[in-house]
Amino acid sequence: MSRPFLDWILLVQTGELLGSGRSADVFAIDDGWVLRRYRDGSDAADEAVVMSYLADRGFPVPAVSPMTIVADPDARSVARTDLVMQRLSGPTMLRALIDAAITPEQAGGILAHLLRRLHTIPARASTAPGNRILHLDLHPDNVMLTSQGPVVIDWCNTAEGPPGLDWAMSALIHAQVAVDPVSEVATPARLVLSSLLAHLDGTVNIGDARTGYLAQARARRAADAALSPREVELLDTAVTLVMALRR
Repeated sequence: MSRPFLDWILLVQTGELLGSGRSADVFAIDDGWVLRRYRDGSDAADEAVVMSYLADRGFPVPAVSPMTIVADPDARSVARTDLVMQRLSGPTMLRALIDAAITPEQAGGILAHLLRRLHTIPARASTAPGNRILHLDLHPDNVMLTSQGPVVIDWCNTAEGPPGLDWAMSALIHAQVAVDPVSEVATPARLVLSSLLAHLDGTVNIGDARTGYLAQARARRAADAALSPREVELLDTAVTLVMALRR
């Protein structure tokens, strides 16, 4: 696809809206590519770099197009970087859980395998010993189950740091859903969490409510502006559940 034609698509008609998350929308470009755009105008340049770095090292992420930089139609120059990436075929892990295509135990095992695999990849920029690429938002709605295997999406929270923080964040995210009395997927979330913790890397100590990576994860979640006040209120109960199931 030529660059001028791609620009025309992105600037004039981005195509069908395929999905929306808390902060971004995904639009179809054609059968092979989609556009991911943040509604607040955030720049995805760093995210694209990390995804390309991981893809080059064999980690399952959507391919990123070299045509990722897109001109803002309301500006005279490139104002931000939107993410042009491979269009994947298959359900999210969450959809597969709801449809009983996989079990919560299987889902937890897959998530644990993805975390372990991710943390074998050296950090791209950090020189601190033991630091790795972290996803920091790994849960069933951020994994696509394709015919080639699971693929991890939504790298907007990615950072570099100790693997224990990634495990703690994933566990706490599942626990928040599990303890939410109005969540329709509370029960499977608890089972996924239990399976995830059963597969916890033996070299990782996530800490507890007061110290260590679990406490850091709680602080990060509490400071997340995308969370509702009710979700923040569930954090202490969620931490307690993680600690109970970890034993």
